[in-house]
Amino acid sequence: MNWWVMSDLNQIAVQRKKYLSPSFSLSYETPLHIVKGEAQYLYASNGDRYLDAVNNIQHVGHCHPVVVQAAQKQYEVLNTNTRYLDATIVNYAKALTNHLPKGLDVCYFTNSGSESNDLALRLARTATGSMETIVLDGAYHGHVSSLIEVSPYKHNAKGGTGPPDFVYTVPMPDTYRGKYRGNNAGREYLRELKNILEQLKKNNKKISAFIVEPIMGCGGQLILPKNFLKEAFDLVRNAGGICIADEVQIGFGRMGTNFWGFETENVVPDIVTMGKSMGNGHPLSAVVTTKKIADLFDNGMEYFNSFGGNPVSCAVGHAVLNVIKDEELQKNALDVGLYLKERLNDLKEQFPIIGDVRGRGLFLGVELVKNENLLPAKTEAHSIVNQMKENNILLSIDGPDHNVIKIKPPLVFNKENADELVLTFSKVLSNIANGF
Repeated sequence: MNWWVMSDLNQIAVQRKKYLSPSFSLSYETPLHIVKGEAQYLYASNGDRYLDAVNNIQHVGHCHPVVVQAAQKQYEVLNTNTRYLDATIVNYAKALTNHLPKGLDVCYFTNSGSESNDLALRLARTATGSMETIVLDGAYHGHVSSLIEVSPYKHNAKGGTGPPDFVYTVPMPDTYRGKYRGNNAGREYLRELKNILEQLKKNNKKISAFIVEPIMGCGGQLILPKNFLKEAFDLVRNAGGICIADEVQIGFGRMGTNFWGFETENVVPDIVTMGKSMGNGHPLSAVVTTKKIADLFDNGMEYFNSFGGNPVSCAVGHAVLNVIKDEELQKNALDVGLYLKERLNDLKEQFPIIGDVRGRGLFLGVELVKNENLLPAKTEAHSIVNQMKENNILLSIDGPDHNVIKIKPPLVFNKENADELVLTFSKVLSNIANGF
């Protein structure tokens, strides 16, 4: 019998409480003791298998053998910092930028999405000589102090202290339950952005950056109104600002139709940040920008990152790119994502609690509401996710009102998995409807 089967789960919980910060949360009312991952599945210590429909970090599947072998092979040879000439980082940078629009071709390698977004803000602020930053309400960009400042999802929530005076917030462009609703609501959200830019100018302040997720993750898998991002980028650039696309949750083919989320909105940012799925669970992230911005940042202060861009990380990242291509995972995200979204919309017709089904590729959200007033069904969402877990399917909740079921599985997720998810979801929704 494996050692983990013999582990006392209560003892693990006691030791966790003793040695880990209470700020760390556990998923589900009855936490899982996961001991193994493979492809789109996770395995608990009691032998139960769970369909993973939420861990987008393991982008090409848990413990993908090609990625594992790439890490092992490179680790046996060399792992050091970027102060030596090394082909691994150069080859990876070339492969990565080949997936980006022309002009986005200077890379900085980091270790997490938070590091990437923090560095992106530094780049923008150095280039513009300004701190003034515009964000979308409900956005989350990372856990370090500079990013809590630009993450309303955190600084306006429990424990937060609001934004600093150099951060300006556009209402979340939610046409379903937002401040402005309906097909023409995008114009109103753009008007809010224009007002911020005009007020900055009136106060003799210069915009530094507009940082945005092209599809909002913690905002509830939210698709922005048509042309909103394109026109917003134009407004910001005309005011002298820099546009940052946060692709940490949505990049690398997850959209299905495109490799990057910003491509679905027909824009080209000045800076792109990435992470999470980039290393398939290995701590790897990056910032890619233009030569002009990179040259302005090269002001005499060296940028150095002890682990960012090390050969093992770059070998892992390159392997992930190869797997996406060789296994046609972007196409799979498109095909399975469209199929799953269609089936979820079928459930919407059956269950009034489903107010909206949205997203692209394998990045989908199901917003739950209580009645025609669209009150958020927060308690029901919590119950559904826990009941799904009891039926061996892993989901989670997001959105400012914590009423959006998020679906963002490894890209090896297939149509049979989608059928299993929808069938189980239907049963759980029936339980909720019947008061069980």
